[in-house]
Amino acid sequence: MKVLLLTALGALLFAYYWDDNFDPASLQGARVLLTGASAGVGEELAYHYARLGSHLVLTAYTEALLQKVVGNCRKLGAPKVFYIAADMASPEAPEHVVQFALDKLGGLDYLVLNHIGGAPAGMRSRSAQATSWLLQAQPRPRLCFRLVTHSRGLQVNFLSYVQLTSLALPSLTDSKGSLVVVSSLLGRVPTSFSTPYSASKFALDGFFRSLRRELDVQDVNVAITMCVLGLRDRAFVAERVRGVTRAKEAPRPKAALAVIRGGATRSSGVFYPWRFHLLCLLRGWLPRPRAWFIRQEFNVTSAAAA
Repeated sequence: MKVLLLTALGALLFAYYWDDNFDPASLQGARVLLTGASAGVGEELAYHYARLGSHLVLTAYTEALLQKVVGNCRKLGAPKVFYIAADMASPEAPEHVVQFALDKLGGLDYLVLNHIGGAPAGMRSRSAQATSWLLQAQPRPRLCFRLVTHSRGLQVNFLSYVQLTSLALPSLTDSKGSLVVVSSLLGRVPTSFSTPYSASKFALDGFFRSLRRELDVQDVNVAITMCVLGLRDRAFVAERVRGVTRAKEAPRPKAALAVIRGGATRSSGVFYPWRFHLLCLLRGWLPRPRAWFIRQEFNVTSAAAA
């Protein structure tokens, strides 16, 4: 019976992903603000949007890397591409970034939130030092969506997402645009040795799910696409979990294209690889996986020594 049920679920998911009404022409001339655009999935997102003829404002922490990506986007055919270097750990950065994008593009059709802050991995992620990293106090920013709690780790991985959304939402409302939020499987399924990072991703998932309902109630035609990816393909993330997890990095170009297709079709969710959708569904049936399954995912010996 379980095998039959899993087979049926797999068939439904296959049919869901096979039914694809993505029209590449819909992104020609679209005005896109993309965060975390200097490397990894964000860099590939920029290149895909450039090939599709979108107008771009790119932002990330490192200016030199942004300049390289901007140059490549121009070669790929982006009609307009601008950049602004910004550190999302600063509470003032989201306002500067959104205002820059509005000035350069005259409005927004897509806000693609992709930036990420590193978090300690391994056994030390449960330590007081790791938790202090997540909750390190900073001056409180201007209130946004009634949020008053502020910290460095949460500022990058959660609060800056909320601030950017708050500031861009009026323009997205005018254009009937889309919010695309690139998150992680760790925001849906808790796992070992990732406590601080997973906490911020669960907060992200809960906030945008709730916001989607609020927009629906208010009849605001702004789509929200939550993207659940595998291990984020960033050099520092890969290094932090090397030897601890057996999970493979998601291929950047394919993962980026899945994100773009989901945003363009105004899908409520994107899972890459697709089997993560099944994993999220199974979580409700197996809320407490046995230790054997956990050991298949992690190199427990390496994690203990980390």
